Amino acid sequence: MKMEHDLHMTIGEEETSYFKNSRLQEKALVETKPVLQKIVMEMCVALLHPTMTIVDLGCSSSDNTLLSSYFLVAMKMEHDLHMTIGEEETSYFKNSRLQEKALVETKPVLQKIVMEMCVALLHPTMTIVDLGCSSSDNTLFFVSNVIKAVSYHLEKFSGHPTELQFFLNDLPGNDFNRVFQSLQRFKNSIDVDHKGGPIPAFYIAGLPSSYYRRLLPHGSVHLFHSSYCLQWRSRLPDGLEGNKRPYLNEGSISIAVTTPPFVVKMYQEQFQKDMLLFLQLRYEELVADGQMVLTFLGRKHDDVYSASLNRLYGLLSLSVQSLVEEGLVEKEKLDSFNLPLYGPSMDEVKAVVERSQQFDISRIKLFETNWDPYDDSEGNDVHDSIQSGINIAMCLRAVMEALFTSHFGESVLDELFNKFAYNVALHLDKEKTKYSVITLSLKKR
Repeated sequence: MKMEHDLHMTIGEEETSYFKNSRLQEKALVETKPVLQKIVMEMCVALLHPTMTIVDLGCSSSDNTLLSSYFLVAMKMEHDLHMTIGEEETSYFKNSRLQEKALVETKPVLQKIVMEMCVALLHPTMTIVDLGCSSSDNTLFFVSNVIKAVSYHLEKFSGHPTELQFFLNDLPGNDFNRVFQSLQRFKNSIDVDHKGGPIPAFYIAGLPSSYYRRLLPHGSVHLFHSSYCLQWRSRLPDGLEGNKRPYLNEGSISIAVTTPPFVVKMYQEQFQKDMLLFLQLRYEELVADGQMVLTFLGRKHDDVYSASLNRLYGLLSLSVQSLVEEGLVEKEKLDSFNLPLYGPSMDEVKAVVERSQQFDISRIKLFETNWDPYDDSEGNDVHDSIQSGINIAMCLRAVMEALFTSHFGESVLDELFNKFAYNVALHLDKEKTKYSVITLSLKKR
């Protein structure tokens, strides 16, 4: 509807924005605070269910939104780590085909699990959470896959009506507005695709937070999904963050051939801590027999140094080094910067799941996909290394731009990723390299 599209507060933080001009609404919240607190305390006394659900209608986007919940997110990495927003040429929206290919690869597994859950569902509502949803068309592609699987089950088996509650989770810097602005178009496309067939009622809500925290009430989620996210660590290992000296990984921004073994071990230990925490949190949130489908970048062999992911970021380190040599970036800026990334092996993943003693691995698989998201060929030949270098640089920039801008400044980004595209092209002339991607499905014990 046009009114729904046009009726919103003035966005941003300019002088004319709602953010800067919402004191009238703040005074109303202060005025009604005693009544609100009294009602909440009464509900706590009368509450029969372990979960209290509260909805703020017409929340808008000023500090007033969080005034009633007393919650602020303040971690710097969580602030900086988000995909490039908007629809420009360097945006994630325009450069997310790599992630799309992973969703296509895992679609059969996802649909099989969803239909199994439809059979076993005891509650009329199935709750599904997409962790690290981002803001491209891939976000709603996942939602569409779930809806199609449930619709197929309803049509084939005449199952009882099922309502679907989707939560789309990502860090607060994610472009949630873009996702929600496209919902009406998405709903229309669902209606057209099903051509009169049964469509489950579905509801979609945003859930801005780190997935390394509790997100939802105990025993409330049937299925967690995450794609291309769990290679990100919750934080850098102790000793690698900020300007702590001595710089332990000098000259590199990630694990490289020059990285000392003890630094590699620090990354490995951080991966283990993060995954154990992640599994514990999801275990608490899942219903009995709840499941997860997780896909993330890993490595094919035990040798960390030869991992394709680390080789790619080695080329990015080389590009930053070129800027240092040209005087465009201070050497200390390079030495003090490390990416919070670690791609585990299959054995490392299996070991940490077994150590948690909370999930059974239903399925685990490693597949490979070309660095160039637009190269669908199976062979070892690169047809146009220059164009592939550009494609790979655009893809990586869409993911990394906010982090690099925060540390190195915006002025060097174009030159940095131009050099990176060149270095990747030189590499591909010698060897076609692929990402190793791990996908696994887990079932709560």
